[in-house]
Amino acid sequence: MAGRPLIGVSTYLEAGARWGVWELEAALLPAGYPRLVQRAGGLAAMLPPDAPEQAAAIVARLDGLVIAGGPDVEPVRYGAEPDPRTGPPARARDTWELALIEAALAARLPLLGICRGMQLLNVALGGTLVQHIEGHAEVVGVFGRHPVKPVPGTRYAEIAPEETSVPTYHHQALDRLGTGLMPSAYAPDGTVEAVEVPTADRWVLGVQWHPEMGDDLRVMQALVRAAS
Repeated sequence: MAGRPLIGVSTYLEAGARWGVWELEAALLPAGYPRLVQRAGGLAAMLPPDAPEQAAAIVARLDGLVIAGGPDVEPVRYGAEPDPRTGPPARARDTWELALIEAALAARLPLLGICRGMQLLNVALGGTLVQHIEGHAEVVGVFGRHPVKPVPGTRYAEIAPEETSVPTYHHQALDRLGTGLMPSAYAPDGTVEAVEVPTADRWVLGVQWHPEMGDDLRVMQALVRAAS
């Protein structure tokens, strides 16, 4: 295992998690995330929520960072009023993960945002979100699939040059792109499905789908290579 890059993955607090005889608050992360890091050749480090001022110190100990999927970003973060269909705010998680993203960008640490993580990356760079779209989370609690098509010449197109079927579950999407981001994949309905920072000195990628729910390792392998 020596020499494998250390990839941190954000986790979140959940009240009343149950296991064995216990029901306690827990720092949680679906197992698909660390397993994907491991299968892609990295060492997975689960990052429990901490004070935002600790983000830079944590990032300094990592070789790469993943911001995991999860609940809707609070609309106040991008200057919008909440839509009735937007989920309840996760303010502590927004604060912590935005601090991680900002620290990673400042340190030029390889960064991958997954679903909510891509949306937070966009918000961190001054972008906005569409608070509800149809057709990307058709059954509650069940991942669907749809194709995504890469934009030629992008980093994502180098990773996956062909149209690919991906696991998906989201009802929000990117609207105005954040400063320095460019789209690198689209769904058939025109939804931006991947974004990246297109400079050679930074490895920053966001994907709207959930690679941890599938068998395609290429996106995570690319992060692990960049982190190496």
